[in-house]
Amino acid sequence: MKLFHLILILIIFNFNFSLAQIVNVESLRRVSDTSKWSGATNLDIGLIKNTKSIFKITNKIRLQYNTDKNLYLFINDLKLEQIEDNSFVNKGIQHFRYNRKLTERLKLEVFTQSQYDAISDIKFRGLLGAGPRFKLSKSKDYRFYLGTLLMFEYEESSDNSIAILRDFRGSTYLSCSIYPLENLSLVSTTYYQPLLKQFSDFRISNETSIGFKVLKNLLFKTTFTYNFDASPIINIPNTQYELTNGLVYTFD
Repeated sequence: MKLFHLILILIIFNFNFSLAQIVNVESLRRVSDTSKWSGATNLDIGLIKNTKSIFKITNKIRLQYNTDKNLYLFINDLKLEQIEDNSFVNKGIQHFRYNRKLTERLKLEVFTQSQYDAISDIKFRGLLGAGPRFKLSKSKDYRFYLGTLLMFEYEESSDNSIAILRDFRGSTYLSCSIYPLENLSLVSTTYYQPLLKQFSDFRISNETSIGFKVLKNLLFKTTFTYNFDASPIINIPNTQYELTNGLVYTFD
């Protein structure tokens, strides 16, 4: 049965659409103390309001392999969006992250990410980063983490008149995962990503999700995402937000 789930996940990986500007890895990371594969797929339907009204359909895929010392996480998001009465457009993110446990409370993170976003006029954005991840609590019902990473960013705009950007950014995040009931979860992560050579150029993102377990492997999830970019690549709103509802199917 696990082989069937793995094949299903890999089939869905063949598509290339997707998500928002900062990936909330915490909402897709699965905590596990044993060596095993795990994964999840979910379907969201949402309405976005920034300069225009946008209807979207999103499919997120997460595949993770965990051992006592190592964690490998791959994320691929598929998103179709319709802007008012215009035809559907797409966005895409592929993200790979590796964690190496150094102590009970400290891990080393390395990640790489590719992205494109027609609405934000991002033709391509590539990220490569690394840094420590700290576990701030030991409780299984209340988990808090702090990450401080350095990343290199390469960005091209769909507007050929805009120069290609190559910069180093910091990426600090604070994440909490709370499980007050067996069938209820709350995951919230806030990112702060300043440009190292100019701290007035920064991004802030928060994603907060509430999940209700419907069946053993089926979750209903409501997610609110907030993004602020002090210096977007073109003249788009500094602030964007999303509210989505959807179903998540998990396996392990």
